Amino acid sequence: GFVAARGGAGASTVAHNVVGAISQLLRQDVLILDMDLPFGTAGLNFNQDPPHGIADALGASGKVDPTMLDRLMSKAANHINLLTAPAMLDKTFDYGERDFEQVLELAQKTTPVVVLDIPHSWNAWVRHTLATIDEIVIVAEPDLANLRNAKNLADTIKALRPNEAEPLLVINQLGVPKRPEIATKEFATSVECKLLGQIAFDPAIFGTAANNGQMPAEVATTNRATDVFRLTGTHVTRRPAP
Repeated sequence: GFVAARGGAGASTVAHNVVGAISQLLRQDVLILDMDLPFGTAGLNFNQDPPHGIADALGASGKVDPTMLDRLMSKAANHINLLTAPAMLDKTFDYGERDFEQVLELAQKTTPVVVLDIPHSWNAWVRHTLATIDEIVIVAEPDLANLRNAKNLADTIKALRPNEAEPLLVINQLGVPKRPEIATKEFATSVECKLLGQIAFDPAIFGTAANNGQMPAEVATTNRATDVFRLTGTHVTRRPAP
């Protein structure tokens, strides 16, 4: 699961690029669950606009099964499948603590790797989801508000799951011109999380990729962020690269 310390920190972008790295490097089937139902971007980032997605699975009232889940998924690329968010505001999405549970369990049984794009919000189902998944990556920018939120997230996650893997940290958008920033090692030490990597601020590459529905690796093959995505992918799946 990927969660942002603050809105706009780039957790969705990191999650989607890690999925791309897992599919290419490990040749494993990956399913992205875009859990930000009103504003999710998984469909946009993979240039997909499917008629069905995660809202249909949640609305199946306990009747969702492997066949139905497969029908609701859209294939974005080789080894990559999506359960996209509707990204519409015609209704509100107020879910209970365990409403996502059946879909998550079914996804885990049918796909080798399931990646959750978790929205930057705090409610019962987000808390429950963070308590039950295998690995959590906190994505943060190197400023004070992100530091406070990342620390709060890390402490809460550790308390929720004392016997599970501790959360990991990726620092994103490092080196914004004229912005005072907290040093990455100091940031990670304060949050008390393992720092997986740091991604430089590169609006040209990431902006072009987002607008084209591509991954940054498709825009610029030498982008150093690709190494962070690969490292994160092998770490969270616990499967070494061939």
